[in-house]
Amino acid sequence: MFSAVLLKFLRPKPLRFCSPLWGISKVHGDHFPVLQLHTTNSTMQFSQEDFEKAKEQVNLLQDEPSDDIKLKLYALYKQATVGSCNIPKPSMLDFVNKAKWDAWNSLGSMTPDNARQSYIELVSSLVPTETSPVNEIPPGSKSIYETLEVTIKDNITKIILNRPKRKNAINVKMYNEIMKALEEAANDDSAIAVLTGNGDYYCSGNDLNNFTQVSPGGMEESAKNSAEMLKKFVQHFIDFPKPLIAMVNGPAVGISVTLLGLFDIVYATDQATFHTPFSNLGQSPEGCSSYTFPKIMGLTKATEMLLFNKKLTAAEACSQGLVTEVFPDSTFQKEVWARLKAYANLPKKTLTVSKQLIRNMEKEKLYEVNSQECECLMERWLSEECMNAVMSFIQKKSKL
Repeated sequence: MFSAVLLKFLRPKPLRFCSPLWGISKVHGDHFPVLQLHTTNSTMQFSQEDFEKAKEQVNLLQDEPSDDIKLKLYALYKQATVGSCNIPKPSMLDFVNKAKWDAWNSLGSMTPDNARQSYIELVSSLVPTETSPVNEIPPGSKSIYETLEVTIKDNITKIILNRPKRKNAINVKMYNEIMKALEEAANDDSAIAVLTGNGDYYCSGNDLNNFTQVSPGGMEESAKNSAEMLKKFVQHFIDFPKPLIAMVNGPAVGISVTLLGLFDIVYATDQATFHTPFSNLGQSPEGCSSYTFPKIMGLTKATEMLLFNKKLTAAEACSQGLVTEVFPDSTFQKEVWARLKAYANLPKKTLTVSKQLIRNMEKEKLYEVNSQECECLMERWLSEECMNAVMSFIQKKSKL
C-alpha cells in the first residue's frame, strides 16, 4: 500500500503535471468530445485552438494516465508555453520538481510548435472515441461498480477486477468497492465467492496514484490513514464467512499475492506469476503474509519470496502450496468454472459452517498479524529509505 507520504511527488496539489487545467474527472455519457484537428494536404498543422482543446481534453479522460505519461504531458506543455528548460536543476531530495525538471530538460531544444503538436497528438491518443456505459448493472449484480464487475449466478458470486488497461491495479476506489462487494457477497444467497481479473493480468498490485494528496494533518496523518484502510481491507478477507476462491488468470503482484494465504482455494493458469517486490520498494509484507506464507510454504521459501523478491511461476507456487492447482491457459476458464459450479451445488449452510470450523481458530492470530504489519508499514512509509526506493523505482520505470 502506497501512502501520500511516498506518492505526493506524483501529482502534488500546488503543482500541475500537464496544464493549468490538470485534474481528472469522470465523464459519464456515450461519447467523449474528440479533438477536431485542422490539417492541410501536405502536412498536419495544429492551431492554438487545438492546443487549448487538448488541455481541456486532459480533464475529460476517464482513465487516469500513468505517471510517465503525466510527466511527458507536463514537459511538452512547458516546452510549448515557455520554451526549453530554463530553471536550475532541483535538489535530488526534491522528488517532485526533480522528476518534472528531468522530463522537461530531456526535450532539449524542441521548438514550441513541435511541442504543441506532440502534446496534442499525445492527448488525442489517450482519448477514446467512445466509451461503454458505466451505469449499467450486469445481470445478477446488486450494485453499480466502477472498478469491478460483480454478478451472482449458479450460486456463485463472481467478483472481477475490471481495470484491464491498468493491469487491474488497485486504486482507492477499487479498495472500497472490493470491501463493499465482499460485504454484499457475505449476505447474499450464493454458496461461494470467486475473485478473478479481467484481461491478461489478475492484478498488478497497488496503483501508484492511490494517494496523490497529503492529508491536511501532514505526512504522518496520511500514513496513518493509509494503514487504517489497509487494515480494514485485509480484515474483510479474514472475516469472509463463505468459501472464497481465487482464479488467478494472469500475473499477480504485491497485495494480490499476499492475500492469497487468506483464500480457501487458489486456482491458477499456467501463465500466472507471483511476485512480492517489497524490499525493492523499501517496504514490508502485508495481507498477513508474514504469518501465512511461512506456514504454507515453509520459512526459507517464504523468506526468499517476501524478503528477496523472488518471482514464482504458477508451477513453483503450486509446488510450494500457495496455489491449489494449475491449469493450462487454453482450458483454464472452462475447467475451473465446471469445478466451481459443482462446489456451489453443495449445501450452502454446510459449506459456511465447515469453513468457520477450519478458520475460526486462526482469526485472532490473523487480526494480530494484520495490525502488526500495518504498523510496520506505516513506519516504513515515513522512512527516508522507503521514499528513496520508491523514487528510484519511478525513475527506472519512466525510462522504459
